[in-house]
Amino acid sequence: MDFRQNVSLQSDSQRNDKKHLKRQAAAGFFFVLLLGTLSHFLYDLTGQNSFIGLFVPVSESVWEHMKLLFFPMLLYAAGLLLIQKKNRPCTGVSLCFGILLGTLLIPVLYYAYTGILGKNIFFLDLAVFGISVLCAFLLFYLLAASCRLQQGFLPWTAVCILFLCFLLFTLHPPEGELFRDPESSVNRPRP
Repeated sequence: MDFRQNVSLQSDSQRNDKKHLKRQAAAGFFFVLLLGTLSHFLYDLTGQNSFIGLFVPVSESVWEHMKLLFFPMLLYAAGLLLIQKKNRPCTGVSLCFGILLGTLLIPVLYYAYTGILGKNIFFLDLAVFGISVLCAFLLFYLLAASCRLQQGFLPWTAVCILFLCFLLFTLHPPEGELFRDPESSVNRPRP
């Protein structure tokens, strides 16, 4: 095989990898959008099941709404890493950065628009969720496609810490605007 054929095969392989990554990112986007939307209602639909409440919003606080992206994307990431036949060394860390970015964008975008408008608007709340999910999977795609990041300890640790914080702060929410339920003057009882 000469040099030109080898380069051609490599570029075809890279194009196929990028197409595959685009499909994974698109599937993840729709999976998280759908599961996140459904999980908004799951706590009440299960009769306020304590175990379910650890993973889905139990109040209308911004903190609880961050779960709408975090847990569905974490589930998608775990599934993708388990079934992926061709393991790219940067897929896991790229998913971690996507999870962190998307989750943290929810309060940033929410407080930005409510700070400007002075109130929250349901349609814009939905847009914040959609934009956050889109940015999470866009970052996943860009990082995984470039494969500049290799497996690292820090992003996995950050996701694990955030996971533990969701569990802890669902049971024992701290004081603060991020944890306040705007629909009640008192914090809603936790599971």
